[in-house]
Amino acid sequence: MRSFLSRFILFITFAALQQNSMANKQNRWSREELILTLSVYFQLPFGRLNRTTPEVKELAKLIGRTNNSAALRLVNFAACDPYIIGSGRHGMASGTGVCQPIWDEFVDDKERLFNEAQKIKAALLHKTIEETLNITEKDCEGKEKTVIIKQRVNQNVFRAMVLSNYEEKCAITGISIPELLVAGHIIPWTDSTPQQKLDPENGVCLSALYDKAFDKGLITISPDNYSIILSSALLEYEGQEYFEKHFGNIGGKMIMMPIEHKPNRDYLAYHRDRIFKGK
Repeated sequence: MRSFLSRFILFITFAALQQNSMANKQNRWSREELILTLSVYFQLPFGRLNRTTPEVKELAKLIGRTNNSAALRLVNFAACDPYIIGSGRHGMASGTGVCQPIWDEFVDDKERLFNEAQKIKAALLHKTIEETLNITEKDCEGKEKTVIIKQRVNQNVFRAMVLSNYEEKCAITGISIPELLVAGHIIPWTDSTPQQKLDPENGVCLSALYDKAFDKGLITISPDNYSIILSSALLEYEGQEYFEKHFGNIGGKMIMMPIEHKPNRDYLAYHRDRIFKGK
């Protein structure tokens, strides 16, 4: 009887261990999940890495995990981030053993990260990558499809990170209508290095009018104190009703600063020296 009982207990123990082992394997994060999570991490300010953030909820739903689990993994990546650590803040270091290899692989190649993440997302949604990016056949006429996909991914990611960084508000007026906001590059896209193209410090969130004025060099932002400078070309219209309404009170005004990643002073100096049409 004792022999039978011992064997029975041993069987139950072994079965429990097997069940726990299977559960642990099921709970392990796959490379694909980690890539998706890191791509979201780079699009959100540190203060929004929590379970109530819409982007975190969307990530959790996509990978089949809880909001808490997705948020915790994002905070694990924060513990790998020298920018966060250097600012005196800390992520959750307990998960860095899983996250650090992915961080090291992609931190200097964000373009590849975001493109891989988009492919993984498309596969999980059982869609083509073109469908997830709303790319039509007309968009690709006379162009290489892979180039269009790459550009669309980069543009979408840059917009997401810049708008999120500025709390979806124009840095000059505070307008918060997403359809009217543009994530503009300080150093133009065509002149930017691959890293600058996806650097949130190379972006500023402006409503369409001011983005166009900035893009054309009619206004710039001082690298010294982040104030707005009006160009001599724009000042030629001083006294006109539309000038006074839209530009008359912004000269010398400081822009609204983002949550993280202030505009890079070197990038602003580039814009002032090479694009701005003078004072």
